[in-house]
This record gives sequence, structure tokens and C-alpha cells, in this order.
Amino acid sequence: MSNAVDIKEAKTDLLMFTQYRRKQIAELRPYVLGEQLDGKVSVAQVDKDAGSPKEGDMIARNPKNHADQWLVAKAYFEDNFEPVSARRVRATRSET
Repeated sequence: MSNAVDIKEAKTDLLMFTQYRRKQIAELRPYVLGEQLDGKVSVAQVDKDAGSPKEGDMIARNPKNHADQWLVAKAYFEDNFEPVSARRVRATRSET
């Protein structure tokens, strides 16, 4: 039975996941070593299992709801984010 469930989950993953490019600027800040995140920042169990929160991790927030915050692991952040130039930020803000 367990094997059948594993196969079904694998097929579901293949059918449902599609690659998307983000259209907006992300808002992130560094995690401060020792900072208490309980109740205000979501941390995925997989990240907890990997030892997060830890130095190098980042805290992301929803630009439209600053109370909606989550941890971004250091490796994911480094692979997927880069700083935005000040000129680009000003242009983006003036478009909204």
C-alpha cells in the first residue's frame, strides 16, 4: 500500500508543478542570529530539519501584507535572488 501511495504522489508532483518566473520585487532581510521567530515568521519543517533558522538565512515578507513573513534558507536565497539596483526600485515604486 505504501508503494502505491508513493507512486501516486510522484505522479501528482509531475502533473501539478509548472515553472513560473516571478513578476515582482521581493522584500527580504537577513535573519539576525538568536532572533525569536515564533508566531511572526513561518519556517517550513524541512528548513527546521536542516537546522534553520541559522546565519545566512533571510526573512521574506509579502509586500502587500507585512505581517505575512517566512524564512528563506540561505542556499535557496543565494540560488534565486540578487539585489535590485536603486534605480530599478524607484521605477517599480512609481509604476504602482
